[in-house]
Amino acid sequence: MAIAKAERLMNLALCLLGTRRPLSKRELRESIEAYLEAGSDDSFNRMFERDKDDLRELGLVIETVENLDGEVGYLARRDSNRLPPITLDAEEAAALGLAAKVWQQARLAGAASGALQKLRAAGLPEDVDPYEAHGALEPRIPVHEAAFEPLMLACRDRRPVLFDYRKATAAHPETRNVEPWALECWRGHWYLAGFDRDRGAERVFRLSRITGKVRSRGGAFTAPVPDVVTVRETVASWAGEVADRSALIRLRSGSGYPLRAKATAVRELGDGWDELEIPYGHGLDAWLVEFGPDVVVLEPAELRADVMDRLRAVAKG
Repeated sequence: MAIAKAERLMNLALCLLGTRRPLSKRELRESIEAYLEAGSDDSFNRMFERDKDDLRELGLVIETVENLDGEVGYLARRDSNRLPPITLDAEEAAALGLAAKVWQQARLAGAASGALQKLRAAGLPEDVDPYEAHGALEPRIPVHEAAFEPLMLACRDRRPVLFDYRKATAAHPETRNVEPWALECWRGHWYLAGFDRDRGAERVFRLSRITGKVRSRGGAFTAPVPDVVTVRETVASWAGEVADRSALIRLRSGSGYPLRAKATAVRELGDGWDELEIPYGHGLDAWLVEFGPDVVVLEPAELRADVMDRLRAVAKG
């Protein structure tokens, strides 16, 4: 069984690397004997999808291309699957080892370990131990969202995706059609940056607000991928951390500690309320809505109006 699968994977890799144009599933099935012997179309489709995912896990870059007739084809360009000579010094190897230790998930840890083994074969110095301890603290990045892994693979393979997303102020999720660019962790939360096809613009999504499964779509990206994706800067501005003004709010005593931590001035009003002056930037209205009846916006008037609009939208469902 293992030999048969290895031969099948090798044949598929050779077909994808040897073609100058994308090959459809039908053409690949006709070219590989093991696929011809598949009992049914469903059996072949399952086998092909598993094999394609296995080759990608092994590092083969497989492109998915849709032609003018809407037929999906696959190829692996040689220039995309050729590594230049790799030379790493001790510091660079140590940095790679540290990165490999960051991940808590078994599958990601295995992928990182496999990548280091490939680098060993490509010239990683034998006297460097990439897993050597570099301190008493072991860095870790938690990943609890089920959407992380499929989105990570979609970013890597440049595959559009569909997912249901619930905004902080919405009662129900909406389907998003996204070309994923990059994932980044900011203050304990993971965010995806990408091009929202339906809105025709760049968007950032918090993974914890994705509901259900992430579904892959065929075809290529329609928008160019920027050289630098500023996820953290975008999220910080939406969270009101890039502020050029101040807002005055009334906050119920004993509540809203994140707001109190940001306040530049606090005054007790009595009757269970305090008055706070806080930095005002883009996205502050959405943040204030999360505190519900514990917050009343006093000024500026435009912020008060934005908060009221969001509350009305939530009330309508």
